[in-house]
Amino acid sequence: MKTVVISLGGSLIVPEKIDFRFLHQFKKTIEKNKKYRFVIVCGGGVIARKYISALKYEGKSEYELSLAGIRATRMNALFMMQFFGKGANKSLPRDMEDVKHEISKNKIVICGALRYTPDSTSDSTAARLANHLKTEFINMTNVKGLYSSNPAEDKNAKFIPYESWEKFEKRALAIPHTPGQHFVLDQQASVIIREHRIKTYIIGKQISNLDKILAGKKFIGTLIAG
Repeated sequence: MKTVVISLGGSLIVPEKIDFRFLHQFKKTIEKNKKYRFVIVCGGGVIARKYISALKYEGKSEYELSLAGIRATRMNALFMMQFFGKGANKSLPRDMEDVKHEISKNKIVICGALRYTPDSTSDSTAARLANHLKTEFINMTNVKGLYSSNPAEDKNAKFIPYESWEKFEKRALAIPHTPGQHFVLDQQASVIIREHRIKTYIIGKQISNLDKILAGKKFIGTLIAG
């Protein structure tokens, strides 16, 4: 059975108002799939940004802001472990070897960010795991894929269905990193997927597109590859 790593954006897990239907559909899609094992890396989303904003106001260091974000991802992961129930791992992984051990016993392994590394988010955790486990990488976020600019701020932003690893890395590295950032895939992740030639998909919350990727069908989203 092949393994696939999914980075599940915190904005999909706990937006301002939780979308129970999305979470239920996501769970059912993962559980019914017989071809794959899944490692699901949870983002921090709005909870992380609220914690980071308060700590930043108090003048805390970048390191402390990052730790707050990591804790938020782990809290979301614990929630998703509880949401999935007996089908998922029972203990929260803290490093890659923990994940590798859990995936040998479980079809579904859920985690947050692992050990602290500078200038990273849960996306780079997921990219590192995809390389470590030699899998493809699916990033689920709150937009349908990659755009030429932020579609929430620029009505003329153009959707990009395909981009090379090299071009995507250049685009990501042009944006300064900030804890709790919004870009579809973080800067470190862009370097990792380019260096290790990891086929990467960026999709929104429409579950049918996750289904289509897993079935090898045409989907609405962005493919980053060679």
